[in-house]
Amino acid sequence: MLSQVYHVIRSRTDGKYLVARPQADDDRPELSYLLLFRADYEALSYLNTHGADMRSHFAVESVVGNQVAAIVHRWGFHGIGLVLDPLIPSVEFMSI
Repeated sequence: MLSQVYHVIRSRTDGKYLVARPQADDDRPELSYLLLFRADYEALSYLNTHGADMRSHFAVESVVGNQVAAIVHRWGFHGIGLVLDPLIPSVEFMSI
Protein backbone atom coordinates (compact mmCIF):
# COMPACT_ATOMS: atom_id res chain seq x y z
CA MET A 1 0.00 0.00 0.00
CA LEU A 2 2.89 2.38 0.67
CA SER A 3 4.17 2.49 -2.90
CA GLN A 4 0.71 2.28 -4.50
CA VAL A 5 -0.54 5.41 -6.26
CA TYR A 6 -4.09 6.43 -5.40
CA HIS A 7 -6.29 9.21 -6.69
CA VAL A 8 -8.37 11.65 -4.70
CA ILE A 9 -10.96 14.22 -5.68
CA ARG A 10 -10.37 17.75 -4.44
CA SER A 11 -12.39 20.94 -4.65
CA ARG A 12 -10.95 23.60 -6.94
CA THR A 13 -12.53 26.37 -4.86
CA ASP A 14 -11.47 25.59 -1.29
CA GLY A 15 -9.05 22.65 -1.61
CA LYS A 16 -11.13 20.27 0.49
CA TYR A 17 -11.09 16.56 -0.30
CA LEU A 18 -14.15 14.57 -1.29
CA VAL A 19 -15.11 12.45 1.70
CA ALA A 20 -17.74 9.91 2.68
CA ARG A 21 -19.78 10.44 5.81
CA PRO A 22 -21.54 7.21 6.77
CA GLN A 23 -24.64 7.58 8.87
CA ALA A 24 -23.70 8.97 12.22
CA ASP A 25 -25.02 7.62 15.48
CA ASP A 26 -25.06 9.19 18.95
CA ASP A 27 -21.68 7.71 19.92
CA ARG A 28 -19.88 8.87 16.78
CA PRO A 29 -21.38 12.16 15.61
CA GLU A 30 -19.66 13.02 12.33
CA LEU A 31 -17.07 10.59 11.02
CA SER A 32 -15.52 11.37 7.66
CA TYR A 33 -13.46 9.09 5.44
CA LEU A 34 -11.16 10.25 2.65
CA LEU A 35 -12.28 8.65 -0.62
CA LEU A 36 -9.46 6.92 -2.51
CA PHE A 37 -9.62 5.61 -6.06
CA ARG A 38 -7.22 3.11 -7.61
CA ALA A 39 -7.16 4.84 -11.00
CA ASP A 40 -7.76 8.37 -12.24
CA TYR A 41 -10.45 7.19 -14.66
CA GLU A 42 -12.36 5.66 -11.71
CA ALA A 43 -12.36 9.02 -9.93
CA LEU A 44 -13.52 10.77 -13.12
CA SER A 45 -16.19 8.11 -13.63
CA TYR A 46 -17.39 8.68 -10.06
CA LEU A 47 -17.66 12.43 -10.71
CA ASN A 48 -19.44 11.96 -14.03
CA THR A 49 -21.93 9.50 -12.54
CA HIS A 50 -22.72 11.11 -9.20
CA GLY A 51 -21.94 14.78 -9.71
CA ALA A 52 -22.03 15.57 -13.41
CA ASP A 53 -23.34 19.09 -12.83
CA MET A 54 -20.54 19.80 -10.32
CA ARG A 55 -17.56 18.09 -12.00
CA SER A 56 -16.01 21.37 -13.16
CA HIS A 57 -15.62 22.33 -9.47
CA PHE A 58 -13.36 19.35 -8.73
CA ALA A 59 -9.95 18.04 -9.77
CA VAL A 60 -8.43 14.58 -9.55
CA GLU A 61 -5.02 14.39 -7.86
CA SER A 62 -2.53 11.56 -7.46
CA VAL A 63 -1.35 10.59 -3.98
CA VAL A 64 1.36 8.06 -3.10
CA GLY A 65 0.31 5.52 -0.48
CA ASN A 66 2.76 6.77 2.14
CA GLN A 67 1.18 10.26 1.95
CA VAL A 68 -2.31 8.99 2.76
CA ALA A 69 -1.80 8.68 6.53
CA ALA A 70 -0.42 12.22 6.70
CA ILE A 71 -3.44 13.61 4.82
CA VAL A 72 -5.85 11.69 7.05
CA HIS A 73 -4.10 12.98 10.17
CA ARG A 74 -3.73 16.58 8.97
CA TRP A 75 -7.37 16.92 7.93
CA GLY A 76 -8.78 15.00 10.91
CA PHE A 77 -10.43 12.20 8.95
CA HIS A 78 -11.36 8.99 10.74
CA GLY A 79 -9.91 6.83 7.98
CA ILE A 80 -10.14 6.06 4.27
CA GLY A 81 -12.86 4.81 1.99
CA LEU A 82 -11.39 2.77 -0.86
CA VAL A 83 -13.82 2.96 -3.77
CA LEU A 84 -14.13 -0.54 -5.24
CA ASP A 85 -16.77 0.33 -7.85
CA PRO A 86 -17.33 4.00 -8.73
CA LEU A 87 -20.62 3.44 -10.54
CA ILE A 88 -22.61 1.74 -7.75
CA PRO A 89 -20.67 3.08 -5.58
CA SER A 90 -19.11 0.34 -3.50
CA VAL A 91 -16.74 1.58 -0.80
CA GLU A 92 -14.59 -0.31 1.71
CA PHE A 93 -14.05 1.78 4.86
CA MET A 94 -10.86 1.47 6.90
CA SER A 95 -9.79 3.30 10.03
CA ILE A 96 -6.25 4.60 10.30
